[in-house]
Amino acid sequence: MNFKLTKIDDYRWEVPRIGSMRVPGIVYSSAAMIKKPDQAEPIKQVANVATLPGILKASLAMPDMHWGYGFPIGGVAAFDWETGIISPGGVGYDINCGVRLASTALEEKDVRPHLGNLVNVLFQNIPSGVGSKGSLKLSVQEEKKVLKEGSRWVLRQGYGEEDDLHRTEDGGCLPNADPELISQRALQRGQKQLGTLGSGNHFLEIGVVEKVYDADVARVFGLQQGQITLMIHCGSRGFGYQVCDDFLASMTRHVQKLGIDLPDRQLACAMIRSGMGERYLHAMACAANYAWANRQVLLHRSREVFQRVLGIGPRDLQMRLVYDVCHNIAKKEEHIIDGQKRTVCVHRKGATRSFPSGHPAVCEEYRSVGQPVIIPGDMGTASYVLVGTEKAMEETFGSTCHGAGRVLSRKAAKKASKGRAIHRELEDKGILVRWTGRSTLAEEMPDAYKEISEVIAIVHGAGISRKVAKLRPMGVVKG
Repeated sequence: MNFKLTKIDDYRWEVPRIGSMRVPGIVYSSAAMIKKPDQAEPIKQVANVATLPGILKASLAMPDMHWGYGFPIGGVAAFDWETGIISPGGVGYDINCGVRLASTALEEKDVRPHLGNLVNVLFQNIPSGVGSKGSLKLSVQEEKKVLKEGSRWVLRQGYGEEDDLHRTEDGGCLPNADPELISQRALQRGQKQLGTLGSGNHFLEIGVVEKVYDADVARVFGLQQGQITLMIHCGSRGFGYQVCDDFLASMTRHVQKLGIDLPDRQLACAMIRSGMGERYLHAMACAANYAWANRQVLLHRSREVFQRVLGIGPRDLQMRLVYDVCHNIAKKEEHIIDGQKRTVCVHRKGATRSFPSGHPAVCEEYRSVGQPVIIPGDMGTASYVLVGTEKAMEETFGSTCHGAGRVLSRKAAKKASKGRAIHRELEDKGILVRWTGRSTLAEEMPDAYKEISEVIAIVHGAGISRKVAKLRPMGVVKG
């Protein structure tokens, strides 16, 4: 089905209502980006999402949009809490895949002479790759505590600092988690993977603040030009994948009894207020908490490596968590819709929360300016820190993009990289990379992603998040 898009302004395009669409679609993009062939399928998925019961305002997509399971990656949709649906395809397989950014007291001159050793030791001490296993071997009872308590549990084991919780979305724990709903297979997969990076586009990156756009907000976030940072991108590992898989199987059967005419079977869903819908929300919270605990362990291990390799103590390092955001999640939130406060379930799949100053969900440290929004790019260009805005609350249920977004499938990227030495190309730019898996670098090469600066220009220009700082990569550990 071809959609004739209507241009709203320089940054927004409407997918008009046709067929069984209950609301229009709105895609945040540029004139050049929206016309590219790879955008046709995700636009169709935007329209498919618009057919689901209880959807409010519009089916949304961010400029990093690309094809996904059911929902497009980069998709945002809010459903009425009483009459709407919840869909695992609107959250994603890697539940609470997310990013945390830490600042340090170091400058590039302090790290550059030791960069090779630092990247090597991080690679040796941060398990990565498909099926990687961490040093934390959990009993079933310990694992269930992780699922209930998230970051708080690992903090009690000595992994991290109390401030880490304050600067993590939701304090690193969704309160409605119920481990008794988790399958034996999911528990088995989660027992050995806490504190691991995983594979694919997951990474750990040493960077430097190359440019500051908003000095006042950057100061509140603790960022300044020339400063060394650490970024961690990973999620709930095999545990979250299994939770999603289990519930997709159940919902695929369940939705047939509801009489909902789905345009795509990958949009399998349940009514939020049904037993099936509530069970998924409680199980999803377990996976979200596992992901936060996982990133907390990785941050702690990274602090230890920096101190050991550089021969400094915590006071000299001052590795402080700026913020941790999740990309793949569904949350119960309140939003103003048509002048009325409504309770909704916001699906963010490959999208970041972008709450403004004064919002009670923003931690006290940042409430005067708004929530930090952390947007990783590909490993060869840049990443960005932005801040949430009031316009995002008005237009996108407080959401913005989550990264650069793929333009090449992994298979196409491997084909395009033949005959090239990607690691040497990165070294020529001053970026050292270590990786697990024979095809990892080919699949994740910079050319496989959209130009991150163009994605950022769209969300900044549209006003749904605002630029604060640009980070340049120096060293990368890939899964």
